[in-house]
Amino acid sequence: MQLESTPIADLVVVVPSLIHDERGYFYESFNEQRFANLYGKTVHFVQDNQAKSVRNVLRGLHYQLAPHAQAKLVSVIQGEVLDVAVDLRQSSPTFGQHYSILLSAENKKQLFVPRGFAHGYVVLSETAEFFYKCDNYYNKAAEGGLAYNDPALNIDWKIDLSNAIVSEKDTKNPVLALALNNFE
Repeated sequence: MQLESTPIADLVVVVPSLIHDERGYFYESFNEQRFANLYGKTVHFVQDNQAKSVRNVLRGLHYQLAPHAQAKLVSVIQGEVLDVAVDLRQSSPTFGQHYSILLSAENKKQLFVPRGFAHGYVVLSETAEFFYKCDNYYNKAAEGGLAYNDPALNIDWKIDLSNAIVSEKDTKNPVLALALNNFE
């Protein structure tokens, strides 16, 4: 495993080390000790989630308010998504900026999204199975969200947004300037 930095502090891409042979491949998708050594901080995951979606499903942008904030390690088991993280840490020099990356079953990359970020993705393949680990338990009362189409964020989702399949709840998320945010 190796980590690749992004333009946003603490947000990193995890690239696994694959072992190939005539049977296929093997890789360690997460190792807490190795991650801590590379990242410089220990992250202990307590909940795993998985979702299957069809092409053009856009989920997000979601977050949990402190003290229920969640760090996530996200990956794609089948298919391909454009994954997006938005920095909500008010004291961060990159507050309000976003980073996007193509995650797929083929490239096996993962994105580590620290606490203090909104997160979402859109499915670019026929279907996709999305998997993520969380370092804190989900708390419905702490739900937060940002409008995926906020002009201030100017996210290029790589699809025609008129074709996006979005939950009713996600269509009601506020723009960044009006969103609840208690991240320092």
